[in-house]
Amino acid sequence: MVGGLSHGDHQEGGDQEGMRRRRGCGCSCTKNDFLPEESFQSIGNYLQALKETPMRFKDRLLTRSLDSTELHEIKSRSEHEMKKNLTWWDLIWFGIGAVIGAGIFVLTGLEAREHAGPAVVLSYVVSGVSAMLSVFCYTEFAVEIPVAGGSFAYLRVELGDFMAFIAAGNIILEYVIGGAAVARSWTSYFATLCNHKPDDFRIIAHSLPEDYGHLDPIAVFVCAAICVLAVLSTKGSSRFNYVASIIHVVVILFIIVAGLAKADTKNYADFSPNGARGIFVASAVLFFAYIGFDAVATMAEETRNPARDIPIGLVGSMSITTIAYCLMAVTLCLMVPYTKIDVDAPFSVAFETVGWGWAKYIVAAGALKGMTTVLLVSAVGQARYLTHIARTHMMPPWLAHVNGRTGTPVNATIVMLAATAIVGFFTKLDILSNLLSISTLFIFMLVALALLVRRYYVSGITTQEHRVRLIMCIVAILGSSIATAVIWGTADEDSWLGYVITIPLWFCATLALKLLVPQARDPKLWGVPLVPWLPSASILINIFLLGSIDKKSFIRFAAWTGFLLVYYFLFGLHASYDTAKASGENKVEDGLKNVEEGAVPSRNGS
Repeated sequence: MVGGLSHGDHQEGGDQEGMRRRRGCGCSCTKNDFLPEESFQSIGNYLQALKETPMRFKDRLLTRSLDSTELHEIKSRSEHEMKKNLTWWDLIWFGIGAVIGAGIFVLTGLEAREHAGPAVVLSYVVSGVSAMLSVFCYTEFAVEIPVAGGSFAYLRVELGDFMAFIAAGNIILEYVIGGAAVARSWTSYFATLCNHKPDDFRIIAHSLPEDYGHLDPIAVFVCAAICVLAVLSTKGSSRFNYVASIIHVVVILFIIVAGLAKADTKNYADFSPNGARGIFVASAVLFFAYIGFDAVATMAEETRNPARDIPIGLVGSMSITTIAYCLMAVTLCLMVPYTKIDVDAPFSVAFETVGWGWAKYIVAAGALKGMTTVLLVSAVGQARYLTHIARTHMMPPWLAHVNGRTGTPVNATIVMLAATAIVGFFTKLDILSNLLSISTLFIFMLVALALLVRRYYVSGITTQEHRVRLIMCIVAILGSSIATAVIWGTADEDSWLGYVITIPLWFCATLALKLLVPQARDPKLWGVPLVPWLPSASILINIFLLGSIDKKSFIRFAAWTGFLLVYYFLFGLHASYDTAKASGENKVEDGLKNVEEGAVPSRNGS
């Protein structure tokens, strides 16, 4: 088996040589920067690795990382540490900047007109509750494992390498597609500000398909400018985000106050034209408006006092965002009848409708500020995801390099924003979040599941009987949640019989977990309240919202996941396996590669 003493020495020597080369020249692009592992040193080695794929996959599937491994060994593979210069105040403004952007300015009008009517405010409440439950789960992990990997690191510790990789691949796709959509929307609002149509600033390539022929150089320029700022300094990015977000908040307050001054309560006469289904369908789409807060969790590694700053930053920013969204939704539907809301620029046209045409420039400027900060925080967050994935060698380790002068992951930032710019330049994107939200809902569900595993299962402490009970309860929670989503997505709106079975089953499964399985681990610094109810509710509502998403989204999700599996089995699996064995990252325990914090010292090799 690959992974003996000589292999480990060879691997370590290769890594150290790569480190010295990078120190000497600052940047390198040799084969060993991308595929330094033993399996890729020759064709023979690679063919042997492919033959061992089943064994290696079983190892990676059953292996869980340690808190301490993520915090120290994995982080050290970036050569330089990221600078710890962020406070809770920075995180709150990063959170506001990450979340309040194109979603609220574009999707509110579309969903109010097409699905929810004035009840779109309730759609924002449902999406906000789902996001807030996920925020709590993220917070406990971010406090105890303050590294740049975000959900990837948390899932690696609790659910293993394979699930972490699939989850991380999907969240990176969300960042790229979402960033490209925001960049193109930036062009649209810039055109509004200049009294032009968006295509006046685009190059129409008639030789390309319609969906790819509206080339957007402004989107590329915006991505390039964001890249420079994100590469130079996280603290500098924070200051820019802070100023831009303040301006953005002022504009939002203007929209709410000025809009309510023109309110007409008659517009609320038909509050929910499509009933509960319209509200929940809109909720699944509007979840896009909340995507971004997880980028704040990736900045935990650069936070001065994670135990204090992360809970305040995440919960505070999400609370402010949810309130702002609800107030803006109420304002829009009070200004104009929901049937007359413009789907492309709802707030700008609403002010024109009530006779305040001059206000559309303020709205457009606010939207531009919002989308700029969304792009900036997304750039910071997505680069840190990619950096931590590369630290495990599931992606090329070249991407894990942290610049010694700026303290930022330069390579990962450039690669991610280059991908965003390419997609944004060619692709005509209508910001429909049902094509974007599915992966994020999937990730948030997995993080909540991982929190239950973290609290209730620790090797060497949890007995076999309690482990079986835990598995049965989790299976029942997932099964009842999936059944509820399937009933919602396929059954008639007036049919409630299925819910009478699935919801009590979910409740009983969660209650059984509470009563029959003792918690094996207490949070060290900050803990999610109401465990297991809160994470179990997060699993239920995230899966339920998936039931409102269209078929095309699931096809896209399956296609991308299929691509990830091909990459993983050809490259990522073997690279991460070699790296783990060379570093002694994981040891055998109880016949399985299943190690985590809290295991018996003599068994985990510490």
